[in-house]
Amino acid sequence: MRVALVDDSALFRRGLAMLLATVGVDVVAQASTAEEALPCVAADPPDVVILDIRLPPTFSDEGLVTAERIRSLHPGIGVLVLSTYAVTSYAVRLLQTGSEGIGYMLKDRVDDIDALHDALSRIVAGGLVIDAEIVGRLLGHERRATELDLLSERERDVVKLMAEGRSNVAIGQQLYLSPKTVESHVASVFVKLGLFPAPDDNRRVLAVLKWLRATDS
Repeated sequence: MRVALVDDSALFRRGLAMLLATVGVDVVAQASTAEEALPCVAADPPDVVILDIRLPPTFSDEGLVTAERIRSLHPGIGVLVLSTYAVTSYAVRLLQTGSEGIGYMLKDRVDDIDALHDALSRIVAGGLVIDAEIVGRLLGHERRATELDLLSERERDVVKLMAEGRSNVAIGQQLYLSPKTVESHVASVFVKLGLFPAPDDNRRVLAVLKWLRATDS
């Protein structure tokens, strides 16, 4: 796996590169700004770009803007955005760039190399990854009254794991449910959220978007 790192802290970049090397991930480029990153990505496309959400010059959402540009210019490249805080609106914006090969994780989680490597592998495979801690924090927030209130407690558990990018098989293993039961819960979630089959829609991502928007404060 080949990745590019974009973070204004040289110490963080070098430390993360060393950590990734221990699990066989090749860091092919490092940059401190979006202006440095975009030419590197275009010249030698990696499998995934890992970006801090706050980059120079304003340290607001430059990383997210860069992620959106990468998704637009190079849709085949995965993007993992790192954030110090669980900001729901950022997760929603990232999901709106596409439904495949994207991730949003807390920055202080990257020292868990197994979890990071698992996230990168799922992103390369075209999956959607939202950090489990972010999901947990969002679940703890007060929500506006929405159609999500129609979901049962078990269905909310299923949506939580869908938000983490888990497959039906993985959901079943974590919740100790049979594949058929998971399929029934997922189908029920789609019906309750008004998500009916359409050729151009990914209903799993749309369900996660509805949930994230309901938790946005």
